[in-house]
Order: sequence, then structure tokens, then C-alpha cells
Amino acid sequence: MLRPYYFWSSFSPVIQSIGRRSISAIEAVGRVGHFVMDTARALPDVGTWARLLILQMRRVGVDSLPVALFIAAFTGVVLALQASYTFTGAVPLYFVGTLVGKTMMLELGPVLAGLALAGRVGASMAAELGTMKVTEQVDALETLAYDPQSYLVIPRVLAGTLMFPVIVAFAVATGIITGWLTSLVLLDLSTQDFIKGLKLFYVFKDVWFGLLKSASFGFTITLVGCIVGLSTRGGAEGVGRSTTRTVVYSAILILVLDAFWAVVLL
Repeated sequence: MLRPYYFWSSFSPVIQSIGRRSISAIEAVGRVGHFVMDTARALPDVGTWARLLILQMRRVGVDSLPVALFIAAFTGVVLALQASYTFTGAVPLYFVGTLVGKTMMLELGPVLAGLALAGRVGASMAAELGTMKVTEQVDALETLAYDPQSYLVIPRVLAGTLMFPVIVAFAVATGIITGWLTSLVLLDLSTQDFIKGLKLFYVFKDVWFGLLKSASFGFTITLVGCIVGLSTRGGAEGVGRSTTRTVVYSAILILVLDAFWAVVLL
């Protein structure tokens, strides 16, 4: 008669662990919701965040261009070479232009740039804000009557949302150009044939789809960096943990958003 008791008691720690994790996840969602609402309420404080926006746009956008362009350049080269390898003997070679253009605009341009900038921008913001939090600089701002949301969060989130599409636009153009140069030099494909393939299935939706995705990536990466950074605890070790969590969370959310926009818009 005691066997059912022993059976369920053996699973009790597992059930308790699942319950604790579920409650923690719900609490985390609630904290994020409160954070977003506080940020939205701080938007009318234009006088505070507007003068910091240009600085953050330069840090998020201009300073991130070399990384994004470097990745896009080699992505275009690899796409052209792999397309020629795949199409040889089966598909006309001018389809190399189609593959390079479509893939860079729809997928690899926004996603690879987003993943790279999650490491650069998101981690930088989390480390900066986490250091300010553990050294009580955020508390000092509050004592000086500054709202941390309007002073620290809004400029960064707006800068990421505005500048990520610009970065991705340059990255897409760079990837297509390097794919074209690779086709000319290594594949003996003429410029006319590459452009023919590039224009073959092109629609304007390809452009704004990639830019919309990149804007959502920028918003997500900077928001995650701010949320995790401002919730940092535990000194220098806590700053390191926050930086790591920001990169991991941002990468996961980028892939989720990528699938979401593909289902909704394509």
C-alpha cells in the first residue's frame, strides 16, 4: 500500500524544481513588462533623452559598421562560391546573382549582422549599465532627480532601433558587391549575367522585409542589454554574468524573431 507514496515522493524534488522554475519565469516576464512600461512612461521626457540620442547612435551605428561590413563581405564571397558549386551543370550560372541577392536581403544580412552586434552592442551596454548599477551610479542619478529610464534606457533603445536598419543596409550592399566581384574574378560570370540573376526574382518587399527585421533586432538587443544590465547584482562577477546572459538571450530572441517575421510576412 505504501508503494504509490514512495513512487510519488521520488518525483517530488523534480516537480518542485519545475514549479520553482515556472514561477521564476513568470516573475521574469512580469519584471520585463514593468520595465517596458516604465520606459514608455519616460518617453515624454524628450529634454533628457534627446541630447543623448546622437551619441548613442554614433556608438551603436557608426562604431559597429566595420564589424558588420567585414562579416557581410565574406558572406557574399562564400555565397557566390557555394552557389556556383551547387548550380554547376544543373542551373544557369546567372542564378548566382539571384541567390546572393535574395539571401543577403532576406536572411543572412539581417541575421548575421544582428548576431554579431548582439555580441558587440548588447554586451557593451550590459557591461556599462551593470557597472553603473553595482557602483551605485544609477542610485546617484535618482538622487539628482534624473529618471534612469529616460537618461540611460531610451537613448540606447531608440539608437539601436534606428541604426540597425542602416547598418544592415550597408551590410547587404557590401555582401552583394563582394558576391559580384567573386563572380567576376573566380567564376567567369559577366556583370550582365550577375545583374540578370539579381533582378530575376527581385521584389521591393525583399528590401523592407530585411530592414524591418533588423529594426526589431536592434530594439530587442538594446532592450535586453538595458534590462539585464540594470538588474545586475554581485559586483564584477555579476557584471560578467550579465554580459554573458545578454549575448545568449539576444541571440535566442533574434532567431525567434527571424522565424516569427518569416511566418507573419512571407
